[in-house]
Amino acid sequence: MNNNSEDKNVVLNFLAGMGLGAIVGAATALLLAPKTGRETREDLKAAADDLRVKADKVMQDLSESSEDLVKKSKDILESTKSKVQQAIDVGKQAMVHKQEDVAEEAESTES
Repeated sequence: MNNNSEDKNVVLNFLAGMGLGAIVGAATALLLAPKTGRETREDLKAAADDLRVKADKVMQDLSESSEDLVKKSKDILESTKSKVQQAIDVGKQAMVHKQEDVAEEAESTES
């Protein structure tokens, strides 16, 4: 579970760095381009809108990945619980059989 948390942090840090790099790169390109103020503002607005769409997509993907991870974890937990319960039942049956064997042996020894 700890590795999943570390993997998630690595992905989030990477995405944050990528987003920051995109913002800085876009802003630098727009501010250094020989355009009028109106064109630059329009370009900045378009870049901000594009970044918002990309950020929404990344958040949606992360949300879906998290939901998948939770579902898989629940499935594994249920499977493990079932296997543990089966092992307990087998152990109980073995104990009952052993007690019966010991009781029979004790009776035959007394006779």
